Amino acid sequence: MNGQPCIRHLRLTVRRVVEAVALYPDRADLKREYPELDEDEIREALAYASDHLDGR
Repeated sequence: MNGQPCIRHLRLTVRRVVEAVALYPDRADLKREYPELDEDEIREALAYASDHLDGR
């Protein structure tokens, strides 16, 4: 995935998860689109993105 952080062993990047959260604000819609993601993974992706916004 070109060195981008990914979720578990999925070919799904943190960036894509953050984009999906923005695109599907209703979690039920997000879960229908990405059934392989669980709630903890979504939270972890958002936390990771938040931690790295300032370049840390």
